[in-house]
Amino acid sequence: MKTSLKVTRPNAVQITRQHSQKYPMTVRTHSRATRLVVLVGLLSVGSAIACSKGDATARTDSTATARTSSLTASQRERIHLVKVESTTFNPLLEATGNVAFNGDRSTQVLSPVSGPATKVLVSPGATVTRGQPLAMVSSPDFAMAVADYRKTNASYRNAKRIADRDSALFKNDALARSDLEQAQNDVISAEADVEAAIQNMRALGVSEDQIAAIKDGKVTNIEAVIRSPIDGTVVEKLIADGQLLQAGTTACFTIANLENMWVITNVYARDVNDVAVGEVANVYTDERTTPVTGRVDYVASLVDPGTRAINVRVVTPNPNHVLRRDMFVRVVINSQHQHRGLLVPESSVLRDEQNLPYVFVAEANGAYARHSVTLGSHLTGQYEVLRGISAGQQIVSEGSLFLQFAESQ
Repeated sequence: MKTSLKVTRPNAVQITRQHSQKYPMTVRTHSRATRLVVLVGLLSVGSAIACSKGDATARTDSTATARTSSLTASQRERIHLVKVESTTFNPLLEATGNVAFNGDRSTQVLSPVSGPATKVLVSPGATVTRGQPLAMVSSPDFAMAVADYRKTNASYRNAKRIADRDSALFKNDALARSDLEQAQNDVISAEADVEAAIQNMRALGVSEDQIAAIKDGKVTNIEAVIRSPIDGTVVEKLIADGQLLQAGTTACFTIANLENMWVITNVYARDVNDVAVGEVANVYTDERTTPVTGRVDYVASLVDPGTRAINVRVVTPNPNHVLRRDMFVRVVINSQHQHRGLLVPESSVLRDEQNLPYVFVAEANGAYARHSVTLGSHLTGQYEVLRGISAGQQIVSEGSLFLQFAESQ
C-alpha cells in the first residue's frame, strides 16, 4: 500500500489492477461504482496534500520578513531605526468642517411693512452701519401709523386743554374733585397713546428726524424705510424695485459682520472627551497653507442621528475675508487632554494594497519584519499606535521605502 500512495494520479488505474490480481475474489464482488469511489478517494488525498502545501506556503508568505539581500550598501546606510517608547502627549483631532456666518453678528432683514419696494439703496458687498437705509417702501401700513400718531396727538392736546380748564375751575370751587381727577386720568391715557404711536412708527423704520417732522406737522407723505439692524456687509440682496413685500415675512437682505466666522465640524463620540470650550483650533483652506487660528466655543450636547457625530463650533477671525460661507475646510483641534501611548514618526508608517497601515520592525538577526498596526491620534509629524507594536521595539524611521521595494522583489 505504501508503494501505491506514491504513484501519481494518472496511474491510479494501475493500483486498482494490482489490487484485483492479489485479491481476485474481492475485486469481482466490487462494482464499478466502488472502483470509482476508490479513484475519487485517491484524487482527494492528492488534492489535500497539494492544498496543505499551498496553505503552508501562504502562511510562510504572510510572516515573511523583508528580503534585504537586494539592497545596496548605500541603501543600507539610509535605513535608520528609532526605539518605540511610551510617552505623554496631547492629541490633535482632525476633522472636516463648513464655514458659516457668525450667528451672533449676522441677521436676515425682514420688511417691517407691507407694500411695493420703490427703491433699493444698497447692493451686495456694500458696508453698512446700524440704522442705515437699505430700501424704500410705499406702504399703507406706514401711512396708517402716521395717521394714528396724529389722531392720538390731537386727543392728547384736547385732554390736556380740558384738564387745565378743570384745574382752574377746581381752584375756584366751581368743579368737584372727582371731575378734576377724571380729566387728569384722560390726559395720562392720551399721553400713553401718543407714545405707543411713536413706538409703532419707529418699529416701521421711521427715523427720529422724520418723527420730529411729523410732530411739527411738516411732513405729509413719507415712504417707509427698511434699515440695517447691525453694522456689517450686505452679503445678499433678495428684493428688487417694485417687488411687493409682506410685513414680517419677506426677507429683503442678509447683513453679516465678516470680521470673524463660525466653522462647524463634527467629532465622533470616542473623541468628544478630548474637545473642550476654549481649545485652540487651526482651520486650513485649499487656498492657504498657513492656517487661520480660532477657538472652540461650543460643543453640542446632542448626537446627530444621521452621522452619529457631535457638532463642534469654532469661532475664528477672518483675515482678508479668506473664509466664506459654505466653504469646505479642514480643522485641527489642539486637545488639552493628555494621553499616554506609543508614538512613531510619520515616515515609519506605510500602506499596503488594501490601504492598511504597517511598519517595519528590526529583528535580532538583522532582518526587518512587517507589522500591521492600528493608528490612533495624528500629531505633528507623528502617529499614535494603539496595537501592533510594543514599547522597546526598534522600528524603521527612514528607509522604509527601500524595504518595501526589497520585499516586493
